[in-house]
Amino acid sequence: MFVYILYSEKRSGYYVGQTADIEKRLKRHNHGFVPSTKGGTLWKLVLQIEVSSRSEAIVLERQIKKRGAKRYVDDHFGV
Repeated sequence: MFVYILYSEKRSGYYVGQTADIEKRLKRHNHGFVPSTKGGTLWKLVLQIEVSSRSEAIVLERQIKKRGAKRYVDDHFGV
Protein backbone atom coordinates (compact mmCIF):
# COMPACT_ATOMS: atom_id res chain seq x y z
CA MET A 1 0.00 0.00 0.00
CA PHE A 2 1.03 3.58 -0.65
CA VAL A 3 0.03 6.93 0.72
CA TYR A 4 0.57 9.60 -1.89
CA ILE A 5 0.43 13.35 -2.30
CA LEU A 6 -0.45 14.98 -5.61
CA TYR A 7 -0.14 18.61 -6.65
CA SER A 8 -2.15 20.52 -9.25
CA GLU A 9 -0.79 23.79 -10.62
CA LYS A 10 -4.23 24.56 -12.05
CA ARG A 11 -5.76 24.38 -8.55
CA SER A 12 -2.61 25.42 -6.69
CA GLY A 13 -3.54 22.63 -4.32
CA TYR A 14 -2.64 19.24 -2.97
CA TYR A 15 -4.51 15.95 -2.76
CA VAL A 16 -3.70 13.11 -0.35
CA GLY A 17 -4.80 9.54 -0.93
CA GLN A 18 -3.91 5.88 -0.61
CA THR A 19 -3.72 3.05 -3.10
CA ALA A 20 -2.08 -0.26 -3.87
CA ASP A 21 -1.26 0.84 -7.46
CA ILE A 22 0.14 4.38 -7.74
CA GLU A 23 0.47 4.37 -11.52
CA LYS A 24 -3.13 3.29 -12.12
CA ARG A 25 -4.46 5.72 -9.51
CA LEU A 26 -2.57 8.69 -10.95
CA LYS A 27 -3.98 7.92 -14.40
CA ARG A 28 -7.51 7.90 -12.91
CA HIS A 29 -6.89 11.30 -11.29
CA ASN A 30 -5.52 12.79 -14.51
CA HIS A 31 -8.32 11.44 -16.70
CA GLY A 32 -11.03 12.96 -14.50
CA PHE A 33 -12.39 9.71 -13.06
CA VAL A 34 -11.99 10.83 -9.43
CA PRO A 35 -14.68 13.39 -8.53
CA SER A 36 -12.63 15.21 -5.89
CA THR A 37 -9.73 15.87 -8.30
CA LYS A 38 -11.68 16.25 -11.54
CA GLY A 39 -11.15 20.01 -11.91
CA GLY A 40 -7.44 19.99 -11.23
CA THR A 41 -5.84 18.02 -14.00
CA LEU A 42 -2.85 17.68 -14.57
CA TRP A 43 -1.88 16.20 -11.19
CA LYS A 44 1.78 15.55 -10.42
CA LEU A 45 2.99 12.98 -7.92
CA VAL A 46 4.88 14.87 -5.22
CA LEU A 47 5.41 12.11 -2.66
CA GLN A 48 4.71 8.43 -2.19
CA ILE A 49 5.25 6.54 1.03
CA GLU A 50 5.06 2.75 1.11
CA VAL A 51 3.40 1.22 4.16
CA SER A 52 2.84 -2.40 5.12
CA SER A 53 -0.97 -2.45 5.40
CA ARG A 54 -4.13 -0.58 4.50
CA SER A 55 -4.78 0.24 8.16
CA GLU A 56 -1.34 1.85 8.38
CA ALA A 57 -2.10 3.77 5.17
CA ILE A 58 -5.36 5.08 6.63
CA VAL A 59 -3.61 6.31 9.77
CA LEU A 60 -0.83 8.05 7.82
CA GLU A 61 -3.29 9.58 5.35
CA ARG A 62 -5.28 11.08 8.23
CA GLN A 63 -2.11 12.43 9.86
CA ILE A 64 -1.06 14.12 6.62
CA LYS A 65 -4.51 15.60 6.02
CA LYS A 66 -4.66 16.89 9.59
CA ARG A 67 -1.26 18.55 9.26
CA GLY A 68 -1.81 19.73 5.68
CA ALA A 69 -0.13 18.17 2.67
CA LYS A 70 2.14 21.12 1.85
CA ARG A 71 3.24 21.50 5.44
CA TYR A 72 3.85 17.74 5.73
CA VAL A 73 6.07 17.74 2.65
CA ASP A 74 7.93 20.87 3.77
CA ASP A 75 8.45 19.63 7.34
CA HIS A 76 9.55 16.10 6.49
CA PHE A 77 11.37 16.49 3.22
CA GLY A 78 12.50 20.12 3.10
CA VAL A 79 10.85 20.76 -0.24
